[in-house]
Amino acid sequence: MAEFPQRLIEGYGAFRGGRLIAERERYAALAASGQSPGIMLIGCCDSRVAPEVIFDCGPGEIFVLRNVANLVPPYEPDARYHGTSAAIEFAVLGLQVRHIVVMGHARCGGIRALSEGAGGAGSDGEFIGRWMSILRPILDSSAEDTADRQQALEIAAIGRSLENLKSFPFVGERMVRGLLALHGAYFDVATGELKVRDPVSGEFFTPPSA
Repeated sequence: MAEFPQRLIEGYGAFRGGRLIAERERYAALAASGQSPGIMLIGCCDSRVAPEVIFDCGPGEIFVLRNVANLVPPYEPDARYHGTSAAIEFAVLGLQVRHIVVMGHARCGGIRALSEGAGGAGSDGEFIGRWMSILRPILDSSAEDTADRQQALEIAAIGRSLENLKSFPFVGERMVRGLLALHGAYFDVATGELKVRDPVSGEFFTPPSA
């Protein structure tokens, strides 16, 4: 039987000897009262883009959902399994988060494969191709001679996910009541630079405090 990854054992040891000691009271409070984060962040499962690290968040501060290419599917109330939609439903109706952030990133492998592969990302697999087809509308409508097609698709994917979020009735209803706001962000793995999306123009800019 394969042993549990040593890297994780060592990391846990560092956690117990450092952060757990420093934040023991916070963990105890979270265990007793449950979580109540005000922010949900939908990010990519890429190992280089960890939201808690990028935003220097402690336990209980953000509710994180990570999937391939930080995508949100459209609202589809059917009998299939919907992990991403279930997490959104729980965050909005259960935790009553006030903000949802969709964070894309540079050099996204899923979007690169979708852009370059004739059949789309994971066309030879069972699941990834279907998942990435969420972006098919923006892929088909994007210009073939785009100077930076990869980045253009990464940026467009954020907008597409934000629009899909609005298709969830409970999201739209809380937005109308002023109880929920949607945001976009883009992280450059190489430089560590973060840009946020202007909700009106759709343009990305570096926030003043960054």
